[in-house]
Amino acid sequence: MEKVKHGRRKGQARNSPVGSRTSKASLPPVQGSMLLPDGTDLRQVTVLSKSDWSRIAAQLERKQREEEAIRKRREAKEALHKETKEIVKNWSNTIAGQRLKKLEARKIREEKEEAERVQIDIEEAKYQAQKRKEAIEKAKTLQYYQTDRVKGFHGALMLTEVLKEREAQIELKKKREEAGKGKDKELLMRALREMEEAVLADQEKAMQRLKERKDISEFQKQQVLEHIQQAEIDKIQDVREGQELKRSVDHYNAERAKIERIRLGEKQDLMKSHLKTVADRDLIRAAQQQQEEEEEEEIRIFAAAKKKMTKLRRARERELWQQKQDHVNNMVNELDSQLKAKKDDEDDRIAKAVAEREAHREKEMKEKEERLQEDLRQISIHRDQQMKQKEQEEREERRRELEALHLKMEADRLFATKQEQKMQQIRQEAHNLREFHGKQIVERQDKDLVERAEQLEMDKKNIDLLAVEEQQFQEYAGRVINHCKEGGRNVYPLQKAAREGHGGGHGPVFEGKGGIRPSYLTMDRGGIELPNYQKASTEEVKYAHVGKSSNTTKRLGFVW
Repeated sequence: MEKVKHGRRKGQARNSPVGSRTSKASLPPVQGSMLLPDGTDLRQVTVLSKSDWSRIAAQLERKQREEEAIRKRREAKEALHKETKEIVKNWSNTIAGQRLKKLEARKIREEKEEAERVQIDIEEAKYQAQKRKEAIEKAKTLQYYQTDRVKGFHGALMLTEVLKEREAQIELKKKREEAGKGKDKELLMRALREMEEAVLADQEKAMQRLKERKDISEFQKQQVLEHIQQAEIDKIQDVREGQELKRSVDHYNAERAKIERIRLGEKQDLMKSHLKTVADRDLIRAAQQQQEEEEEEEIRIFAAAKKKMTKLRRARERELWQQKQDHVNNMVNELDSQLKAKKDDEDDRIAKAVAEREAHREKEMKEKEERLQEDLRQISIHRDQQMKQKEQEEREERRRELEALHLKMEADRLFATKQEQKMQQIRQEAHNLREFHGKQIVERQDKDLVERAEQLEMDKKNIDLLAVEEQQFQEYAGRVINHCKEGGRNVYPLQKAAREGHGGGHGPVFEGKGGIRPSYLTMDRGGIELPNYQKASTEEVKYAHVGKSSNTTKRLGFVW
């Protein structure tokens, strides 16, 4: 490649030839400054002027400059467009500005309306929460009033009111009797009427309270019915969920059984293919053995035939030699007789005939030897061909056996690999199953511990709730008893109903069980509660079972 140098050209050396440039090989060796340090000959360098170099460079870079100019114009146009959009977007006297202003106003109005709706929703939620809270408190109150203990206390309160009413009626009766004696009849009648009005007012209030209680009872009955219906619905849903779960389990079991059937089918197919391979191998071995036996039989037949042919050939040769010998002997005898008959010139003729016969015999022997050699050569060639063919067949047979052996080894390897994979999968599944069972056991133990802790915590909370309920009941009962005392009523039934302990039984109060007062029933069909008093029969039972005097302080069973 020629190098291009800038600047002025230097003149040629005086001794240098003038004319067309020649190749470096055709120039004589040049010494001095005509060669550059890298071996370049200055006479082979083309020197361009600066203007030509600039023109060529400009021609080569024209496309890049045009693309750069187009890119700059496009960027300038886009920048101008963006700047114009930035300037125009805030103008309010344009159609786009007015539309944008309307959209912003609409957005602000919608946000304000949404905030108002949110505030209304919050207030509605608070109102509904308050209503729910009031309804829950009312339901709790009604539910509290429907407990056995409160109902019993209210029954005692009603008994107190009945006793008060009875006392008032007795007082009224006494006043009537006094009025009937004629003392201050008018005053007494007025007082009697006032008392009757008060009694009627009290009766009306009692009827009103009874009506309210009936309404509350009806409401609670309705709630009970609703709860029963909801329980029935929940039960139906549970049944449906159980059926869905059962269907899912059945589907899972069916899919698992299907997978097991597929796996069993694969195992059976693999066993069938293995048995088929073994049978094919046995058939191949049997065929090979049969082929070898057939080949050995052919070899034996060929050897026997060859031996027989050799024997026949030798016999035939002996027979021919004997025939020829007999013929020679006959000829000799005939010649001898002829010689004897013709003794003159028969010697030459005999010698000539003998020579001809000997030559003919030698020729026949030579041809016979050649035929024998040719037969031996053909036999050798045939034997070599048979041996080569046998070797080729043996090689092919060994090759086929090796291929079959390789195929068998590959099939055994694949079978062993599949069996190993299956065993590995079975071991992995068993390991996963053990881990799953262990995890289930740990989860069950943790669950039992959690349930036990939850049960203990629930029992503790129930005891605390029972204590709180006992406190609330005692406060409520105390207020009612005080109010009744202030009203001059008989509070003995209320005090008896307000005694400590839940359950309503006659047994002792168990402090460790939340203050429960149990009931002890008799072991008979009646199942009535045992009394809390003692009588003569109790002493008799004690004496019959204990055998001591009735003055003992011990008690029998749960009698107190």
